[in-house]
Amino acid sequence: MKVLNNQIRVGSLQYFIRPIESFQQFAQQVRGLVATAADYKINLLVFPEYFTLQLLTLNNPERPIYDQIKDLTNYKDDVVALLKGLAEQHGMYIVGGSIPSWDAGSDGKPANICYFFGPTGTVGMQAKLHLTRFEREEWIMSAGQTLRVFDTAIGKIAINICYDVEFPELAREAARNGATILVVPSCTDDRQGFLRVRYCAHARTVENQMYVVHAVTVGSLPMLPAVAMNYGQASILTPSDFQFSRDGIRAEGTLNQEALIVGDIDPVAIEASRHSGTVLPLMDSAGTLDAIAKVEVIAL
Repeated sequence: MKVLNNQIRVGSLQYFIRPIESFQQFAQQVRGLVATAADYKINLLVFPEYFTLQLLTLNNPERPIYDQIKDLTNYKDDVVALLKGLAEQHGMYIVGGSIPSWDAGSDGKPANICYFFGPTGTVGMQAKLHLTRFEREEWIMSAGQTLRVFDTAIGKIAINICYDVEFPELAREAARNGATILVVPSCTDDRQGFLRVRYCAHARTVENQMYVVHAVTVGSLPMLPAVAMNYGQASILTPSDFQFSRDGIRAEGTLNQEALIVGDIDPVAIEASRHSGTVLPLMDSAGTLDAIAKVEVIAL
């Protein structure tokens, strides 16, 4: 893997959900996107959360959704093998969106797991730690318990799956453990849901002086309530300081269109900003709670 002048090229997908007739057709779409990323010399490619729900079109969409989600776990090994092979073939890191899996589930429930593939054949995983209401109540899924920071050749990387980025403690702990890149694969069905994720993703860049790579699903599958609609805009976000992008946006897509968003980032600049930036929110956060002796509630 070639990294020039500390620059890492990242790619974030606006993945278009479309009906398919076979797993091979799904794999063909994935291979094409990874090959395109390789043409752009991308070092880190991010698929969105639940892009694998496209596979539900291979089965009966009239069945209860929790049965369909359990069936989707049967494709996990094939999806992992596909992305692992592509990461090795093209010599890149691939964040494989997410798929329901038993690898971190509990109480007889699958978990929402993001698999992370290295260019030498390594495979890591991050379970979603906070489930949305439909995941918990309708899909009957299980939440993960462990936040991981992946130490890679392009820096330390953490993954917050969609709703997880709305809990600032996770990104803060990842940053304190050296993460300079936060990856946010998401799947949202409306403007409000998308903006919750996007606004929080941008806040995490400021709070922790880190890059955020946000990947999304777009398109629709009206026959499947799980992904009947998708609303999203992929982006590569930066801290807000002189050495980074104007407005803190390195690159972003056109809303709701199929696209690969590409941008170069510099983790060395992150490390420098954490020690000599205009403000030092990550460093200064260390003593925030200690500096507050107590919280007072005052009636006026």
